[in-house]
Amino acid sequence: QVQLVESGGGLVQAGGSLRLACTASGRTFSMNAMGWFRQAPGKEREFVAGITRSGGNTYYADFVKGRFTISRDNAKNTVYLQMNSLKPEDTAVYYCGAAGSVTVKAELYYWGQGTQVTVSS
Repeated sequence: QVQLVESGGGLVQAGGSLRLACTASGRTFSMNAMGWFRQAPGKEREFVAGITRSGGNTYYADFVKGRFTISRDNAKNTVYLQMNSLKPEDTAVYYCGAAGSVTVKAELYYWGQGTQVTVSS
């Protein structure tokens, strides 16, 4: 089982940018598709972006298309989420997850501990 540690969250003004990183332990990172989800208070965890094992295909929720970019470096066991043009509604805890394939089903992922992103207006 892969273990995941997220970093890079913080407080940013609307229109600003953040880059999240998620580093995995173990030698199985390249065998997993990776996803970023988020969860705002009182809401369910929702899919944000996903990337296949090789990084050849990426997927995005409609509400982040054109603003967020997911990427991975298998040599560094790390997946990234570049977030630009941030909006107050992007405020949430962001979670990195590993799964057999990219899916929007949160229950199919192994999770990190999450990192808080707060966007002020």
